[in-house]
Amino acid sequence: MFQNFNARIALLFSACTLVSCQHIADTSDAEVRQGSEYETRFQTFLRDPGNYAYAPMETIAGASDYLALPAGGEESFAPEALAEAQNYAAANRSSAFLIWHNGKLVRSWYAPDTQADTVLNSKSLSKPLTAIAVGRAIALGNIRDLDQPLSEIVTELKGKPKGDILVRHLLDMRTGLLDQGYSLDPAHPFNRAYLDPDHGQYILDHYPLIDPPGSRYTYNNATGDLIALVIEKATGRRYAEFIGSEILSPIGAQGGEVWLNREGGLAHSGCCMKLPAESWLRLAVLLAQKGDWDGKPLLPAGYVEEMRRGTAQNPSYGLGIWLGEPYREKRGFGAPGTIGLTVYQSEPFLDPQIYMFDGNSNQTVHISPKHKLVVLRMGATPPKDPVWDNAALPNILIRGLRQSN
Repeated sequence: MFQNFNARIALLFSACTLVSCQHIADTSDAEVRQGSEYETRFQTFLRDPGNYAYAPMETIAGASDYLALPAGGEESFAPEALAEAQNYAAANRSSAFLIWHNGKLVRSWYAPDTQADTVLNSKSLSKPLTAIAVGRAIALGNIRDLDQPLSEIVTELKGKPKGDILVRHLLDMRTGLLDQGYSLDPAHPFNRAYLDPDHGQYILDHYPLIDPPGSRYTYNNATGDLIALVIEKATGRRYAEFIGSEILSPIGAQGGEVWLNREGGLAHSGCCMKLPAESWLRLAVLLAQKGDWDGKPLLPAGYVEEMRRGTAQNPSYGLGIWLGEPYREKRGFGAPGTIGLTVYQSEPFLDPQIYMFDGNSNQTVHISPKHKLVVLRMGATPPKDPVWDNAALPNILIRGLRQSN
């Protein structure tokens, strides 16, 4: 099932002297260790793919002077609307349900096993955070702009097809890398890119590039995971440290942890970060405030507007975020028209300009620019019947806003 690494070492030694093969011996020992670790991970993953336990984890520091967001503003909504929205969240196996409106935390509800400082599995909520991280790196001058090619940041890609991928393509999913999928084959790129103890290098060297960069929308975790590598190469800093120091701390957010491919290795940036629900809410509020926090710009001018632009290849996806227009009753994560998982939306958003963080198991953060409203739901996968409605929470609350708001 897996390559016989010991046999490979024997073959290499038969072809060279002890002195000339010392480096090969060292490399092969590492391959043996990584191969064994990968086999263990893959077998564990097969037993319960949806609940794979991330390990090891790296701590992400938050604000040292953390204070909860100011509460209030319930009078802006009809009481029955707040109750209906909270009941909808509770009935759908939610762990956390938060409402922010006009600068105030209107509602903060947690399931019995969750508190305000409980770190929650974000799944693909991590993807909009990667866009924020890139924006922050641009503001600091570490990345030139969204159209800088990867070959200028990850120099080993110079002269290679993947070197033509732009930073922008990592965020709008137009790298041309193989679409996300599922396979029982341990050697398949889906599994190696996710579980390999050196997953970043595997993606650079082996993950298939099937289309010219910029030509097609191809949603996949490999693309999102490359952003940690780009941030580290561009800044010379650990991804976890950069997120904590440059994003979470300035917005007063609590920290958490992120999955590494191995001890001291590369973070998984396309998924697999754990932060308290309010930290994810603050990230959305940062965007609602056009990249400013307490009057200080953290993102370049116009960057949030750029995040909210779809592409010709997928008008529903911007830079790490999903867009409310065009309306689709069943919107997939993959390219328009392809077969795959879909998210049901019973009606258009009452604010057509809504954009959102959207992760597996319906981790959602809706941002309404018109109403200065952010609505977060995180938790386990909702029941199949009735199906989760992606329009329910924001539309219930918008309908319940008092006329003066």
